[in-house]
Amino acid sequence: MYISNTETVPDREIVEVLGIARGNTVEAKNAGRDFTQGLRNVFGGELKAYSELLGKARDVAIERMEEDAAEMGADAVVNVRLETSQITEGGSEVLAYGTAVRLR
Repeated sequence: MYISNTETVPDREIVEVLGIARGNTVEAKNAGRDFTQGLRNVFGGELKAYSELLGKARDVAIERMEEDAAEMGADAVVNVRLETSQITEGGSEVLAYGTAVRLR
């Protein structure tokens, strides 16, 4: 399946818009990581454990969006966007969404 953040697919024609495909996940911090990342927050530097956690969450959200689009019979998802929000203390949601389409 073709996934794009643009409104079109190069060299292909969109013949049907099927609706919004979406996928999300909620990930929580690990208490051990939270301690070590807290120290890094004091001294500065990238919070690599959190970067990895959110990177994994983005991948899961995109995969779930792709599965949702496939269930609709889509060939592609265009105009894809990602959003992140805090759901609870220590837990963040990552949402991927876009327009599921059929291509000629």
